[in-house]
Amino acid sequence: MLVHLSIRNYAIVEQLDLELQGGMTAITGETGAGKSIMLDALGLALGDRADQGVVRTDAERADILATFDLTGIDEARQWLSERDLDHDGPCILRRVITREGRSRGYINGTPCTLADLKDLGERLIDIHNQHEHQSLLKPDTHRRLLDAYAGAVELARQVQQTAQRWRQIRQSLEDGSRHSEERRAHRQLLSYQLEELDNLALEADELTQLEQEQKTLVNATGLLDSCQRVIELCSEHDSGSVLQALRSSIQRLSSSPARPAALDEALELLASAQIQVEEATAGLHRFVDHFEADPQRLQQIEQRLDSIYSLARKHRVQPAELHALQARLREELQHLDADDAGLEDLEAQQQQLAEQYREQASQLSAQRQQAANTLACAVEREMQQLGMPGGRFAITLQPLAHDEPHPQGAELVEFQVSANPGQPLRSIAKVASGGELSRISLAIQVITAQTSRTPTLVFDEVDVGIGGPTAEVVGQLLRRLGAGGQVITVTHLPQVAAQGHQHLFVHKQRDSAQTRTAVTLLDERQRIEEVARMLGGLDLTRESLAHARCMIQGAERSALAA
Repeated sequence: MLVHLSIRNYAIVEQLDLELQGGMTAITGETGAGKSIMLDALGLALGDRADQGVVRTDAERADILATFDLTGIDEARQWLSERDLDHDGPCILRRVITREGRSRGYINGTPCTLADLKDLGERLIDIHNQHEHQSLLKPDTHRRLLDAYAGAVELARQVQQTAQRWRQIRQSLEDGSRHSEERRAHRQLLSYQLEELDNLALEADELTQLEQEQKTLVNATGLLDSCQRVIELCSEHDSGSVLQALRSSIQRLSSSPARPAALDEALELLASAQIQVEEATAGLHRFVDHFEADPQRLQQIEQRLDSIYSLARKHRVQPAELHALQARLREELQHLDADDAGLEDLEAQQQQLAEQYREQASQLSAQRQQAANTLACAVEREMQQLGMPGGRFAITLQPLAHDEPHPQGAELVEFQVSANPGQPLRSIAKVASGGELSRISLAIQVITAQTSRTPTLVFDEVDVGIGGPTAEVVGQLLRRLGAGGQVITVTHLPQVAAQGHQHLFVHKQRDSAQTRTAVTLLDERQRIEEVARMLGGLDLTRESLAHARCMIQGAERSALAA
């Protein structure tokens, strides 16, 4: 509930601090004293739009701070937790507005948008002041109140989640369908390209071997001539060969009768060279004897290489990259197949969710229908006591035109009202009179108080246009509503003010230079005097004081009896 409201330099308020309690708080004061200014300031803390004109004349900025005790308000605590804005202690909403019209919002000291302030504020407080902050004008509120009254909040949440999941899958399927033709064409291309590569059947290192063999076959004649010439030079040349020269050199050094030891190393090297030349010559003989210049084999190799090179050019890759390309195309085709399988799974999930939604929505519709009649009759009875004799109230459930899952369920919920006899029922959002709307809202809140998620209700002059017994009934209803939570009401009627659990008096303080708004929490004596003033004007008489005391004591006795 709202436990503290601090206002600095707003309109004619220089500095104001209000400590608020549970139950019903009545706020009274003379016209123009600033009663509604407090509620307007509270609205700014809850995200209302503002302009530079709200800043007090001699100040640079207005600063408004509203503190809420979140005990038992699970929805607000969850909202804060989801945005990492929660902390120990009360929740503090703050709004700062500069003279230039700039505005900043804060939640628990963290900067936030006005939309965040409004979103959280709707979970904390409901301000009823004509058509502003009237959650009752929103169809979502109609549905929420009915579902809460029917005990179907959890079922409604399940219906919403199922419908949202169904819509997400539908969007995914639509996205997939838009690209299905492109995907089909791409799969055909990939399959064709892979078939070409599979038919090529290029083995590892085959390209290197083919290119080397091709070079060998192309240069076969020159290679054989070179080998034969080397053989001749080494061992068969008529004018002397390398081997002959080595044998002769070894013989000369070996036959020397007095060979110095220093020549042994040279002799060993010559002997080694002889052996190596002999082995090289033998190898060349074997190569020449077994080598065949095969024109047919060369043609086969060149045809194979041409196939490889052509396919590489077609895919704009190097021939050595064909293996990697083949693996990449195969993986891409597998992904496409997996996507198709995923779409099939999504279609199955969508069908399953549609069936689940139909079962949940049907159950929710039945609970709504049963609760709608009971709630409408109860609200209509309260309207009769609130100065609206002959008024009617109905809750319509309009089936949606389409069969696809909808987050709200299978029907639209609308509150309809006829405030006066003979008038047709129409949407509560179109009720012209702000006073009637406030009283209708009061009747609904009284009935749904046990299931309402809004812990603090604010009524700004809900007693406009009523008096006598009806005014007393309004006061009793407000007190009854406040007994289970927190009700703050601005009133001009003593019958309503007398019902409050506490009483705040708004008045002006004037000096030679300025006028300020002040608020006083009235004690028992002051409260009797204020109710007496409301009854009989500025001149307090013994009769008006006695009447006021009787009204206040009567409200307390009635509450105890209840």
